[in-house]
Amino acid sequence: MSNSKFTRRGMLKTGAIAGAGVALPTIFTASSAAAYTNEPTGSTVTLGFNVPQTGPYADEGADELRAYQLAVEHLNGEGDGGMMNTFSSNELQGNGILGKKVEFVTGDTQTKSDAARASAKSMIEKDGAVMITGGSSSGVAIAVQGLCQEAGVIFMAGLTHSNDTTGKDKKANGFRHFFNGYMSAAALAPVLKNLYGTDRNAYHLTADYTWGWTQEESIAAATEAMGWNTVNKVRTPLASTDFSSYIAPVLNSGADVLVLNHYGGNMVNSLTNAVQFGLREKVVNGKQFEIVVPLYSRLMAKGAGANVKGIHGSTNWHWSLQDDASKAFVKSFGTKYGFPPSQAAHTVYCQTLLYADAASRAGTFNPCGIAEALEGFEFDGLGNGKTLYRAGDHQCFKDVLVVRGKENPTSEFDLLEVVEVTPAAQVTYPIDHPMFAGGALGTCNAG
Repeated sequence: MSNSKFTRRGMLKTGAIAGAGVALPTIFTASSAAAYTNEPTGSTVTLGFNVPQTGPYADEGADELRAYQLAVEHLNGEGDGGMMNTFSSNELQGNGILGKKVEFVTGDTQTKSDAARASAKSMIEKDGAVMITGGSSSGVAIAVQGLCQEAGVIFMAGLTHSNDTTGKDKKANGFRHFFNGYMSAAALAPVLKNLYGTDRNAYHLTADYTWGWTQEESIAAATEAMGWNTVNKVRTPLASTDFSSYIAPVLNSGADVLVLNHYGGNMVNSLTNAVQFGLREKVVNGKQFEIVVPLYSRLMAKGAGANVKGIHGSTNWHWSLQDDASKAFVKSFGTKYGFPPSQAAHTVYCQTLLYADAASRAGTFNPCGIAEALEGFEFDGLGNGKTLYRAGDHQCFKDVLVVRGKENPTSEFDLLEVVEVTPAAQVTYPIDHPMFAGGALGTCNAG
């Protein structure tokens, strides 16, 4: 992190440009008149919302866009203010950010890293976005986070669950509110032990990219530590839509648990195929066959329908929570769109408010001033209880929810129930934990 300090008016006390001396592509070099990349000079400030509008995670992307639009309305003083009314920081007043009206541009990541980088690059270069946020894939998040580090803008990660995002691929300009694979495993393992015992044989089907790899590593380590045996680990292409050929070998593997390290449309299809093959009715090794989905969402549950009943997983947030902040967000979102928000919608709404609040506290849009304001920031009132934005890796630490598919849902949205709220202390790990080792945070780049 840069040693430069910022006054409330956002001027560098030292007069030095943070990140100076870093070799950058010419297209990203700030002009001599600007202190940092895309410094807003008029009455507005532009944010870039980069989400999957096509591809296997498009449902998540659509809900993220809804939440971003709601956050912008609230920041600009429209609507009921949502979680601005419950946020423990009182900086945001509904007058935009630092008095500038918030505008936004959008891009389609297509759930592809190259497309996501191209989209983010265009928003920075052509649209003047001072912050990029979004994504529903860790491969995308890591690619765009690297681009934002080079460009000298802040990246507020959306739905990214790979350990690597704030592990080996962490960046000084990147921040993650969402939880990660290690946290899911730490929350889930004790619950699985109590439900299914310690003598189990697990077969993993895993999305073949950074998120799947680190989720598989995390849940396998946590379950093996409590006595489970890992029978096999099979990688599946992200573009897969039919998983029958991957499910069939499970039947003769000796496994009595199938762990689906899949998300979005992948999980909907793989779980559907597993049920079609009759896995949930099987008795193997004298035990009822079980399926576990480490990372769950309401949108996935809706897509999979009755197949999710009784299946356990973890989630970052759920609309049924009864704290004041969650109720405020659900009310705002539901009033505007007619249905409750997903965890994807929640995390990106939070990220937008957290960015705006940090800019307000720092008194500047300079990314290094915002980064300093976010590092070590402790807050409450955004639906996850007390939360810390850890300075050493830019990862948020908060409670994690263990959920299961409801046996008797009362509506098309009432599909998951929270079975345990795992305290933040149980999912916290040291910065140098082996699963997060490699790579350095580096220093902030302002462009």
